[in-house]
Amino acid sequence: MIQMSLPKKLLCTALLLTLAGGAQANPDRLGQDLTPVGAERAGNAAGTIPEWTGGISQSDDRYTNPFAGEQPLFVITAANYQEHREQLTDGQVAMFQRYPDTFRMPVYTTHRTAALPQHIYDAGKENARNARLTEDGNGLLNLKEALAFPIPENGLQVIWNHMTRYRGGALERTFVQVPVQANGTFTPVRINEKLSWPSYLLDANSGEERHDNILFYFVQEVTAPARLTGTILLVHETMNQVQQPRQAWTYNSGQRRVRLAPNIAYDAPGTATDGMRTTDNLDMFNGAPDRYNWELVGKKEIYIPYNSWKLADRNLSYSDIIQAGHLNPDLTRYELHRVWKVEATLKDGQRHVYAKRTFYIDEDTWQIATVDHYDGRGELWRVGEMHKVMSRDVLVPGSAAETFYDLQSGRYLVGGLTNEERVGYDFTQRFNFRDFTPQAIRRAGR
Repeated sequence: MIQMSLPKKLLCTALLLTLAGGAQANPDRLGQDLTPVGAERAGNAAGTIPEWTGGISQSDDRYTNPFAGEQPLFVITAANYQEHREQLTDGQVAMFQRYPDTFRMPVYTTHRTAALPQHIYDAGKENARNARLTEDGNGLLNLKEALAFPIPENGLQVIWNHMTRYRGGALERTFVQVPVQANGTFTPVRINEKLSWPSYLLDANSGEERHDNILFYFVQEVTAPARLTGTILLVHETMNQVQQPRQAWTYNSGQRRVRLAPNIAYDAPGTATDGMRTTDNLDMFNGAPDRYNWELVGKKEIYIPYNSWKLADRNLSYSDIIQAGHLNPDLTRYELHRVWKVEATLKDGQRHVYAKRTFYIDEDTWQIATVDHYDGRGELWRVGEMHKVMSRDVLVPGSAAETFYDLQSGRYLVGGLTNEERVGYDFTQRFNFRDFTPQAIRRAGR
């Protein structure tokens, strides 16, 4: 029998506590050498990533591009991508190989524009002291609103940071989701969504027990084209979906009935996606993390879509943005940023169409920036990108578009487009709990 010295025993005990979601590193670092959300405040040694100095200032002008006068520092193409290989993901390299004549990445000066309201910074510091993963890592304890683990210790904590990041607390959005065929033809699907964290409900203080284990409430309705309308999805997103699975209901206009929808999870097909996105692909990743092993690989500097005001321009039409194979590269913007790299590998005995996923998560917002999806044969299948943009009027990091490129079929899905929508994102909306009940979606359907 191998004897272990007391210091080694203590070290192993501390490691096990950390992996189970134990105490995080010193929260006093937040706002000091780390930003209030846990990113490295300093720039990089090369000077290509600047110091974070507070992010972009708040402004009522949400859509005006503050960097409209900038030109790309250089453009990465199929002809020169090997020169930049260290700052590219495998998915980005695959895009150059799949579309050598048309795909390119214009790289601009890096601006660390991420900024959040002070109460979210305060919540993050409190979470750094108190928030915990459940013993199996599949749920949260003691979460205060958002930003669960500003100083993460493992891959699960990093992915929970993405899922608990600040998204405005409550919002209503109308956007277009577009399945694009290999030849570039498409039919936009218009979707309306309502979302609220429990604490933002107008009646949040009545019946608090019903909000136990609830991360947020969500309603989704397809409003166009006519052939897809009539189905409404309601979700009560739980913080521990293994102990208490996500609660979901659908209303079908043909049957005029509300039904429980327990299969709205994992790799079930996403709503109106033409089979190009799984349910847990929405927002790049959502839902229970229990089917994967999560490895925190570390930090990297890579080129990711960022400050995508050009893509969010309200003067653009969807036909300006959508091209065969991929988005119009004249409208995209990439910058060099530090990201957390996390690899999710399917556990033995579990099933999912993705056997492996590699996530790159922006350190300043905790948004997943890009993700590579591998099929059961180990081949790279889909490449996801979130084109980040700040909503400056409310200090909410968001996106101008989310894309999922199918390397095998040549098709892709783009979601979150609001260029032709009258309002797009409305962060002023507040709801009651009754707006997120089966009775509510039955009334809406009728």
